[in-house]
Amino acid sequence: MVVAERLIQSIERSADILEIFLKLKPELSIKEISQELNLSKSTVHGIIKTLEHRGYLQQNPEDLKYKLGLKLFELGNFVGKNLDIGDIAKPIIRDLVDELNETVHLVTRQKDELFYIEKVEGARTLTIYSHVGKRAPFHCTGVGKAILAYLDENEAERILSSKALESFTKYTVTNKEEIKHHLPAIRENGYAVDDEEIELGLKCIAAPIFNYQGNVIASISCAAPKIRLDENRLPKVIEGIKRAAAEISNCLGYKGY
Repeated sequence: MVVAERLIQSIERSADILEIFLKLKPELSIKEISQELNLSKSTVHGIIKTLEHRGYLQQNPEDLKYKLGLKLFELGNFVGKNLDIGDIAKPIIRDLVDELNETVHLVTRQKDELFYIEKVEGARTLTIYSHVGKRAPFHCTGVGKAILAYLDENEAERILSSKALESFTKYTVTNKEEIKHHLPAIRENGYAVDDEEIELGLKCIAAPIFNYQGNVIASISCAAPKIRLDENRLPKVIEGIKRAAAEISNCLGYKGY
């Protein structure tokens, strides 16, 4: 915990001024800021002029009000690009595995491919085809369909048309029109299901992960023998996966939840 005496008051006030734009409105006058923060106009004026000089605020020449500057966008963009989704997701995934006692995967999208970048197994070890570094197909995995559903329609069409859709089991759907038909329901429900489509006896529940720009970049899934994901247990798994995906997305700066 930060000791209060070590905080620098001027920096605290600068942060308060920047954050007030998130709470009130895009443009504010010195008078509005001073009233909201209960600070003198002279104190606010000095801080604002310093922030303006450094590019964190900019003034509208017409009404002389201030708004957040491009320097903040530059910093936010840099932070967003350099967040390591694996490091962020690990503790969230481990908590979910402890809760569900099942295997949880994290998959990221890199252009037209999906890669498993994290796999944490529960106490009831599950021997399945997945492993960290392995590629995943879009059309017949929960993680793939969870991402497809939130892509632009043309982008989803392009991915599904880029190569032949392989059949892995008798339940694998290889007709792209049928796959696309189910995407709106995935968006509505917030999760996707792989019901023995990649491996017989295996069922997966997956949910999308979004970055600070609102783009789907990854997904998370719980994989278990179908017999363990019955009607009584399924709602808990769905709720857990959706909650974990939302938590990871929020850590990446996504504000859509």
